[in-house]
Amino acid sequence: MSDHAQALFDGIRQGDRGALARGITLVESTRADHQQKARELVSACAGAGRGTRRALRIGLTGTPGVGKSTFIEAFGMLLLSKGHRVSVLAVDPSSARSGGSILGDKTRMQDLSVAAGAYVRPSPSRGSLGGVARNTLDSIILTEAGGYDICLVETVGVGQSETMVADMVDMFVLLLQPGSGDELQGVKRGIMELADLVVINKADGALAVPAKLTRIEIMNALHLMIPRRSSWSPKVVRASAITGYNLDRVWETVELYFTKLRESGEWDALRAAQQEKWMWREVSNLLLARLNRDPQVRLLAQTLEADVIGGAVPPGIAAEQIVDRFLSSARRQT
Repeated sequence: MSDHAQALFDGIRQGDRGALARGITLVESTRADHQQKARELVSACAGAGRGTRRALRIGLTGTPGVGKSTFIEAFGMLLLSKGHRVSVLAVDPSSARSGGSILGDKTRMQDLSVAAGAYVRPSPSRGSLGGVARNTLDSIILTEAGGYDICLVETVGVGQSETMVADMVDMFVLLLQPGSGDELQGVKRGIMELADLVVINKADGALAVPAKLTRIEIMNALHLMIPRRSSWSPKVVRASAITGYNLDRVWETVELYFTKLRESGEWDALRAAQQEKWMWREVSNLLLARLNRDPQVRLLAQTLEADVIGGAVPPGIAAEQIVDRFLSSARRQT
């Protein structure tokens, strides 16, 4: 391991939040020299986590305006009060112009971001499918090596591609608001069938009655879907991040879920499947990155793009030619 990676690893293991921040920045870097050091750091952190108590990885998503950041801050503060150390990886949508974060979730979690025992990291998605940054899983590994036993991953929003988050977390939580009505039709198939827990947020005040009706509607919809886990049927809980109503019940449901997963042995199988999926996803990412860096491939691609746009060459044929050129170039280099 390089001196730089070793220094970051030592700092992360000692609970240095600055070292953790620099480590995640290194992981997110696209520079080739940084990527090599990042791989060393992630490997060391993954090794350090073996044999220790497994951290809980929880993904949270929801419809726009449901109050994801407010809920996560209130829920995170509750977990801190129970003695847990909490990391929040809030994947922000990226600016098409600068590539940086648009929403700035850290500024929307003012109490949690400065609380002892918590670490909040906004991360621009940079156009990644599903709003999940490509290196989010590596960031999770780093936070776990830093002693954070619960990792909350907030995604950009609800959509069919958002289901990618389910491949990197142990539990998937969907936040909805009372009286969602027809809006639910757009999330039932794409997201709700992946939900292990549905939380009806803002279930207080004038929205208390609509929240009860929404809960019944969601429960009826879930009964028509096949549960993802043999040991668990998805639950629906009403809560309020503003007043704290039922947040304890949300945590009790989360604890029950992980107890069932642990007792059934499904947790081990789930983590193994996640690792396999992300290995092949990283293979695709690396191949595409190396293909884009090949000068001969880039030159051919520019010509073929013009031909495809003009209708002279079908897209499939052009893609095959690009791949063939990349493979022949790779063979010459070896």
